[in-house]
Amino acid sequence: MITSIELKKYTQNLSILFVEDHKDIRESTKVILENFFHVVDTANDGEKGLKQYNSYYKKQNKYYDIVLSDIQMPNMNGIDLTKNIYDTNPKQIIIILSAYDESKYLLSLINLGIEQFIKKPIDFTELLGTFLHISKKILQEIDVVYIPTIEIAKNTIYSKDTKSLSYNQKNIHLTKFEILFIELLTQNFGKIYSNDEIVEYYAKLEETIDYTNIRKLVSKLRKKIPENSLESIYGVGYKFTSFT
Repeated sequence: MITSIELKKYTQNLSILFVEDHKDIRESTKVILENFFHVVDTANDGEKGLKQYNSYYKKQNKYYDIVLSDIQMPNMNGIDLTKNIYDTNPKQIIIILSAYDESKYLLSLINLGIEQFIKKPIDFTELLGTFLHISKKILQEIDVVYIPTIEIAKNTIYSKDTKSLSYNQKNIHLTKFEILFIELLTQNFGKIYSNDEIVEYYAKLEETIDYTNIRKLVSKLRKKIPENSLESIYGVGYKFTSFT
């Protein structure tokens, strides 16, 4: 389970902008974020969020490390906010809060480059787990450190060097296609990879896979790894989930 001390070790020097039109959610979530991040700014709609984003850059000469935003907001929604931010800073890390009835927006956001989605109402365990993975990635990019192993689920370690998977230090047998699948999903942990991206990835490696076989592959792999560690987003794709 993630501890506050562990998470703060990675987030304590980072900044975050939280954009949410619901006052109670915005204020209660800000209190939680302030326990971990060095800078926590908020806005109550996309238009004000964009102004705050640009204002922060002018004052600090750098962008926020993370932007956390709702989708449906007055004046400017999360999709338009994302477009505007990416026009300014294509490398910005953005996490989108998405209710179940907003699934129609997900593909548009994925096409824009969004990789991280958190379901509403907010599961703070999932959110903090996502922060942990993202903040580690940010610090790794700063330090340019190669990480040979990645924990894809609790006590479940994938070695990029040996292409092997272990659970509680016991080796899990993987097929060639399962290894390729894990390699893809761990290139950017937590990113949702669409069926088209998966097919294209295999094709580049001169391997053939179709949508039906992707589903079969996922089904078999799920039997080898902890429950709920590999998530399928209906009509969108697959990702490894954050864990605690």
